[in-house]
Order: sequence, then structure tokens, then C-alpha cells
Amino acid sequence: MSVTEILFGPLLKADPGRPLITHYDDALGTRVELSRATLANWAAKTANWLRDEHDIEPGDPVAVLLPAHWQTAGVLLGAWWCGAHVVTSGSASVAIVPPGGTASADVVAVASLHPMGLGSGAAVDYNDDVRLHGDDFTPWSPVSPDTLALDGSTVESVVAEARSLASSWGIDSSSRVMSTVESSWPSAFLAVLAAGGSLVHVSNPDADRLAARRDSEKITRSLESSS
Repeated sequence: MSVTEILFGPLLKADPGRPLITHYDDALGTRVELSRATLANWAAKTANWLRDEHDIEPGDPVAVLLPAHWQTAGVLLGAWWCGAHVVTSGSASVAIVPPGGTASADVVAVASLHPMGLGSGAAVDYNDDVRLHGDDFTPWSPVSPDTLALDGSTVESVVAEARSLASSWGIDSSSRVMSTVESSWPSAFLAVLAAGGSLVHVSNPDADRLAARRDSEKITRSLESSS
């Protein structure tokens, strides 16, 4: 099974309506919250888009060159779901980049990072393109544990590391984890998936707002350094 099936599948089945990721951008003054079901929708569309439109098969490299963001969560889950090898540097079959980003890839798609998921207007527009694909995804064949999944690590290794981080950070299914640093991704996201908790990520954090936000979001664990 893929990383997505192993870590995310049980959460979706158990409680699809539960919030999974909340994303703030203090520079824009925005807050977006996605449930497990909503994120699954984005992930399924992404997996279908990669497989059906770009012929991505298990082990094929897909560059995800995006900052920490709710759209990044959907891209990662979708890429893993179809068995892609997510890379954060180097060449790839398909690359997903932010507006203005570049990559060495056969196909370079732009994710808008718009808070409401609107398109970017790019020649290959991730947000608009994935909307044309189905809300459910069924792999054509199982993804093996030794398939590369993230920067040279296998599915088995990524899952084991996520579970180890969840344990070492002391997070579980009741945890609400807040991250304010880019370097925590995708580790924090994977650890939260492994634990069954939820993640609050703050981009461009305003230090004066963080204390109040920890209270309002009922944060139980903060990642505010590159731990």
C-alpha cells in the first residue's frame, strides 16, 4: 500500500468530517480549514490527474516544490496515493511549483496557493486541471513497501519515520499541532497523519498573534523551531 493508504486511509474511514489541516497566512490575513474528507477529495483529484493525464506510475519522480500550505498537503497525498516518488530537488517527470517557480521536469504545473484554491492562470494550472478529475481514486495495482516515496526513502521507511516522530514528539489522536516553520514540512504533516491528530500551520507568522492563536486553536504541541 502507498503512504496515503497506510497513514491517511484509516483516518478518513474513522471520521471523515474531522478537521485535519488548518492553514493561516498572516501576510494575507487568511485562515482555511480542511476536513479529512475535503483533503481526500483534493488528493484523489491529484492522484487521478498524475496517473491519467501524466502517466505517473509507482516509483516515477514527481517534484513537489511548494511551501507548507494546505494545497501542498493535497498534492503530497495525491502523489503518494498513485505511488509517485516525491522529490524536493532535482529533475522529475512532473513538477508542481508555486507561482513564479521553475523546475527541471517534462511538465511544470503551477499551484496557485490561493486561499480558496482558485487557479493561477498558468499554461499548466494545477488547480484548474485537477478539478476535471474524479473525487475518488482506485490504484490500478498495489504500491509495494520498497517503492521510493520521498527523496530516496521507501514507503516503508517514510511510514516508520512518521510513526517514530509522532512518538518522539508526544503526539496522538487528540493532539493539535501548530507549526510556524517551513523546515517542519513534510515531517510534521506525516507525523500528524501517523498519530491521527490535526495540524495548524502558520505561514509568515506574526509573533504578536501566536499566543492568542494557540489558545483559540486549542494547540497541544508547538513546532516553532526546526525540531
